[in-house]
Amino acid sequence: MIAEKAVLGSMMKENYLITDANLSATQFADPVHRMIFQSMKELLASGKAVDFITLLTTFSPQDIGGANYVRDLSDYANIPAFDDYVAVMLDAWREREKRNVLSIAAQENWPIDRIMSGLEALLDNRASHYASLTDLLADIYEDPYVKKEIAEGAAAGIGTLDKMTGGFKNGELTIIAARPSMGKSDIMLHIAKHAGWKNRLPLIFSLEMSAESLRDRLLASTGRFSRLRMRDPYTMFDEKQKSEWPRTVGRLAESNMHFFDRSKQTISEIRMNVRKMIHAHPDRKPVIFIDYLTLIHSEDKSSSMHLQISQITKDLKAMAREFDCPVITLAQLSRAVEQRHDKRPLMSDLRESGSIEEDADVIIFLYRDAYYDMRKENDQTMELIVSKNRNGPVGTAIAAYNKFTGEVTGIA
Repeated sequence: MIAEKAVLGSMMKENYLITDANLSATQFADPVHRMIFQSMKELLASGKAVDFITLLTTFSPQDIGGANYVRDLSDYANIPAFDDYVAVMLDAWREREKRNVLSIAAQENWPIDRIMSGLEALLDNRASHYASLTDLLADIYEDPYVKKEIAEGAAAGIGTLDKMTGGFKNGELTIIAARPSMGKSDIMLHIAKHAGWKNRLPLIFSLEMSAESLRDRLLASTGRFSRLRMRDPYTMFDEKQKSEWPRTVGRLAESNMHFFDRSKQTISEIRMNVRKMIHAHPDRKPVIFIDYLTLIHSEDKSSSMHLQISQITKDLKAMAREFDCPVITLAQLSRAVEQRHDKRPLMSDLRESGSIEEDADVIIFLYRDAYYDMRKENDQTMELIVSKNRNGPVGTAIAAYNKFTGEVTGIA
């Protein structure tokens, strides 16, 4: 309780701290301290000074153990260390609240996602996000004169796209959207394995395909094996392909990729699993992949689909910032694309496009002319249309896509 006394004593000395601390009475453990703090707020709101005398006019001294208790609070005042005392007090409050959440969850048999949401709410805004411009400028003052190591984003492994975006950056949300069969999953797996080979930690949350299906796609694209032959390698592989198999398996094992393929995953579950993997692999920075957006299970069943998607995209962006890593999410496009002569996607083709366009840092559309024009069925050109790039240019990158193996190759 010493921290609470120091907080209240400091507030009596400097009344501006009452509002600056942004506290509520319920965050004090001692009922007497709650009463005193509430009285402080009421006095301040009415335009009165907050001190020993005015506080005693708001309640009976007997309610708080005597007038001396209030007077002695000023002895605990420590203005320079005020923020530290507030932090200690809030840590104690969170621990109490955590025990309370777990107790109620046990009594009412809460599902795991509701428990995680309750616990995560206690962590929100825990860290200070304050920074002075002076400090920020000092950080970069010598940049033109001293060579610094530049933090690169997770490369896509497609040269023209990486030049345009600088890779997938920490703290950013990227949406990769297309109509079905355009190659979204293969692009995702291509990016994931390249991230793994660059010592990142690819975490793939697949809400549609099984981990085994993704494994087979990776083997086919990396080893350049026909997906048709992958159904029965023993009878359909030739000797060259069989000899290539061990090298392909070994190469993929080096990517340190991890799959979470349960359907109807919530943001809370995804966060929980990301934390586990970060603790298990502290030497690798994660790159989070989600396939796909509208299959993420909303924790708010009462709202409309539009509001659910809006909240999910905000949560995905918050997750990218929380873990300081790229979050790459696949998305489906509406059928409106099929009604146009030029079927290259537009921003309006994104389902629930308003919230996605607002929250995403980068939006990439995939387009293959060969999908619509049978005369070009052997054309492997894939367009990666960067329609939004918050911190860089927009434009179109070109890759080669083999629909029989799923292999993606950058084109200079």
